[in-house]
Amino acid sequence: MKEFFKYTLASLVGFVILFIIIGIIGAVSFAGMVASTKAAPKVADNSVFVLKLEGPLTERTTPNIMAMLQGQPEGLGLEDIISSIKKAKNNDNIKGIYIEAGAFLPDAPASVEEIRSQLEDFRKSGKWVVAYADAYTQSSYYLASVADKVYINPQGMLDWHGLGGSSMYFKDAMEKFGVKMTVVKVGSYKSAPEQFTSDKMSDANREQTQAYIDGIWDNMLNDVSKSRHIDKKNLNAMADSLMTLASTDVYLKNKLVDKTMYTDEVRAEIKKRLGLDEDDKISQVTLDQMKSLPEADRHKGEEIAVYYAFGDVVDSRPAGLNSGNYIAADEVVPDLEKLAADDDVKAVVLRVNTGGGSAYASEQIWHAVEMLKKKKPVVVSMGGMAASGGYYISCGANYIFAEPTTLTGSIGIYGMFPDFSGLLTDKLGVKFDEVKTNKHSAFGNMGRPFNAEEMALLNGYISRGYKLFIKRVADGRKMTTEQTDAVAQGRVWLGQDAIKRRLVDGMGGIDDAVAKAAQLASVKEYHTTGYPAQPDWTEQLMGMYNANGNYLDEQMRSILGDYYDTFMYLKNIKGQDVVQARLPYNIVIK
Repeated sequence: MKEFFKYTLASLVGFVILFIIIGIIGAVSFAGMVASTKAAPKVADNSVFVLKLEGPLTERTTPNIMAMLQGQPEGLGLEDIISSIKKAKNNDNIKGIYIEAGAFLPDAPASVEEIRSQLEDFRKSGKWVVAYADAYTQSSYYLASVADKVYINPQGMLDWHGLGGSSMYFKDAMEKFGVKMTVVKVGSYKSAPEQFTSDKMSDANREQTQAYIDGIWDNMLNDVSKSRHIDKKNLNAMADSLMTLASTDVYLKNKLVDKTMYTDEVRAEIKKRLGLDEDDKISQVTLDQMKSLPEADRHKGEEIAVYYAFGDVVDSRPAGLNSGNYIAADEVVPDLEKLAADDDVKAVVLRVNTGGGSAYASEQIWHAVEMLKKKKPVVVSMGGMAASGGYYISCGANYIFAEPTTLTGSIGIYGMFPDFSGLLTDKLGVKFDEVKTNKHSAFGNMGRPFNAEEMALLNGYISRGYKLFIKRVADGRKMTTEQTDAVAQGRVWLGQDAIKRRLVDGMGGIDDAVAKAAQLASVKEYHTTGYPAQPDWTEQLMGMYNANGNYLDEQMRSILGDYYDTFMYLKNIKGQDVVQARLPYNIVIK
């Protein structure tokens, strides 16, 4: 027994010592991680900014402690990329940008267009841009085509096939379970509910979808043609021949790339540009390191706030893992009220990237923008999309910018009501009976579909919502309701077409919006501050559940790719508002 206690005690002491050692190592590692997030890297002379294009691109990344603990990058955020390119341009120690293209998954063509514009501006400063990939996606090639030189692995692949759109339809699958959707909508082009009521695109939806993918493709052709000095007809012919499956010799012959190289040869080319010897090391600065560098003019002049609103428009953020990005009215409204009350903020740029969502939440945010506008100028910068509810929250601004390929408009609403009566009564044999005191006391009884009178009442309710949407747009854009209705009807427009219809004021990105906001506020010297404030590592530790949810959400987005949005829409459909102002859902363009 004495020996038993002796060995047990020894084991216990050993475990305690082991846990103490692990704790010390963990604490040191964690302290190092925290210190690394605070310390800005020193950029050596003759450095290269390495922009690795791999994974999903979102409007803005949220610092994620789960990714940090695992030593993984935080992901690609449009805000960070644009900011980093500007820093690289203004940093004398950085001589060029090396684009390393991979499985790049942008959220929208307009986002890539904005990055490309920043790279063009970088080159105008006299610095160089070089791109390389083992395999270019069409989006990454479109971006890389702006470079001084475009290289590819001798056995590599370059995807160039044009644009195609697809949408999933669930009507027949739902009918197998005795479930159908009752839809009330206003707007002949308002086609979001078609996923649940049809098995193919309506003629109106096909018309608008074809129009905007043609417009996006034409912009891509123009840009690549200009950068690579290739005739647009030849670029279209190459897309028709599915260049994706061609050999690299064909890419060279058609001037899509400048040279085939292995990675060691690319390194030698970069060294040559930097004037380095063969044995010298290349000083590299990553995107994460660039993000840590301070802005040169971060405290210069007055403050222009840039408020990021991206994701689905909802009343409040859904709880749980994989929550994704949301424009939650109960968060955005108080934030805008604070900006209105902050005398240090002279103007606000509302950066909008959303296909819409709750009509009620959109109305609340619209009102908050109106109140903010009474205190200081508000300029909207539209990202990949600012449609339906996204246009609703934008329309009252003093000035609206969009990219040529921004998806906007979609001014219309719909109500979607699931009918489970077939499942319950026919499939499962559940019977219902009613007792009521008034004519419509049993309205919404899940045991039966709506009757004709109830449908008429629903139509009236949705119509009033549409008229309110039209009035908001008409008032904000200084148009008559008749003029607004003519360009509304749920029709989706590209930014370059929306400006012709007075739905936006100018073509440009976030920099243009900031400059306009400063002009409207009569501010000559200014700096920008991003809102809402990003959580630091201590806040993430306190809310580890949400941090873990964000991390898992990123993994889901990476796995599901193009169909992530459709999956999340189906996952959250039960908790959505009945009345929606949403973009036709979900066209996958690639």
